[in-house]
Amino acid sequence: MSAASCLLSEDPFLCSICLDVFTDPVTTPCGHNFCKNCINEHWNSNVQYLCPMCKEMFNTRPDMKVNTFISEMVSQFRQEAQQNASSSSSEQQAAKPGEVPSDVCTGTKLKALKSCLVLLVFLVIPVCLAFIYVRTQLMDPVENLEDRMCTKHNKPLELFCKTDQTFVCVFCSILDHKTHDVVPLKEEYERQKAELGKTEAEIQKMIQKRRLKIEEIKHSVDLSKEAADREKAEGVQIFTALKESVERSLNELIETIEEKQRTTEKQAEDFIKEMEQEISELKKRSSEVEKLSHSADHLHFLQNFLSLKAAPPTKDWTEVSVRPSYEGTVVKAVAQLEEKLSKQMKKLFEAELKRVQQYAVDVTLDPDTAHPVLILSDDGKQVYDSDVWKNLPNNPERFSSYIFVLGKQSFSSGRFYFEVQVKEKTGWTLGVARESFNRKGEITLSPEDGFWTTGLTGNYVFSPVRLSLKSRPQKVGVFVDYEEGLISFYDVDAAALIYSFTGCSFTEKLYPIFSPHLNDGGKNSAPLIISPVNQTA
Repeated sequence: MSAASCLLSEDPFLCSICLDVFTDPVTTPCGHNFCKNCINEHWNSNVQYLCPMCKEMFNTRPDMKVNTFISEMVSQFRQEAQQNASSSSSEQQAAKPGEVPSDVCTGTKLKALKSCLVLLVFLVIPVCLAFIYVRTQLMDPVENLEDRMCTKHNKPLELFCKTDQTFVCVFCSILDHKTHDVVPLKEEYERQKAELGKTEAEIQKMIQKRRLKIEEIKHSVDLSKEAADREKAEGVQIFTALKESVERSLNELIETIEEKQRTTEKQAEDFIKEMEQEISELKKRSSEVEKLSHSADHLHFLQNFLSLKAAPPTKDWTEVSVRPSYEGTVVKAVAQLEEKLSKQMKKLFEAELKRVQQYAVDVTLDPDTAHPVLILSDDGKQVYDSDVWKNLPNNPERFSSYIFVLGKQSFSSGRFYFEVQVKEKTGWTLGVARESFNRKGEITLSPEDGFWTTGLTGNYVFSPVRLSLKSRPQKVGVFVDYEEGLISFYDVDAAALIYSFTGCSFTEKLYPIFSPHLNDGGKNSAPLIISPVNQTA
């Protein structure tokens, strides 16, 4: 029998339950053939005795006997298929090291081109196909075919139970997974492959997002380097100018002292020269007096006595002295240097203020957080103490012990800046506070308790130490760099730094915080006003 004829004649030898070649074939009263074990397991799992093919129902379970005719035909079919496979194997290619050999071939093991999931063997095509029935599942050769078989029924795992998310055989689907959602492996494969496609698309999207983030970070690093280079260049320029200014002032101080010394030396030299000239004249007079004292000529003595007796034309040196004074020279030089440095520092702070003003944000007051004595303007830009306690809901956000109000806006990254007019006020507090502080109990305005503020009491600004300024600020700028941990307060009109908190560590949202302080009998009635930021020229 040829391979082709075997392929055409094998359908009658298939069990319609296991789709395998008959093993111990039996015939039902209705004339259909099944493996003895298959039909018994089928009836064991059902209440009614139905034929799986025609659905005929039997009142009692038929006593099934092996059909010897069909059994002999199956045996003959197997023998002829084996003979054809053996005679043709010499024409196939022998399996090389690393290749999967055929399990059906005897003698020389030929290279397997397909794997059979039903018989768990590796096959040589086309010769070995004569040994296998048409409906056998063939695939590319793989190792460990036993892993693809149901350990319970020794049948191929060709179905997928979606209910239990497991692989099952035909018997499993009829017995253990009868009421479950079972589908062919190919169907689940196609569905999961489509899901895998979506997953791959998501992964590619995630990869792309991270690549963009990498580019963003690299760009940020480049911008940071540019900013650092600019800052270094500006720093070098400023400190070089300061250094030159100090050196120039030092040179001027030394020159002033040396000029004084030269003047003193010249004055002393002139005094000495003049006195030496007088000494010379006096020596000459002394010589004449001595000579006259030895004269015995009465007329000559008297004639010259009057002229020698007169005081010589000399200077009164009693009050003359050389006492150079250097007191105050250094102090004066330092004061002049301080004035120069103040002008340069003012220019520096003007530039710094201009830089931070570019991070200006729009801040408005949150009425839900305002203490009951505070009055807020309709636009949320002004606040003052009314001295009257209003009946307001005591919500968790509202201050109840201290007259504070928060801004509506919160910040948890980046930089931000806002300005507040404090003109005509004798007391106020400004700054930022972390979100989690207790608004009902005792408040300590310190970084440890989540407050970074500055304020005015009397003639002193405190933040947190007491500072004595030349003049009260009229407008205060507040700048925060979240990542850098920096909070700075500026006197906007004077373009001067009031105080800076450095090295802070922020882990939660920050809110602008304001207090106009008590009205103080009208002395402190002026409101705090959140002002629009006008960049300095």
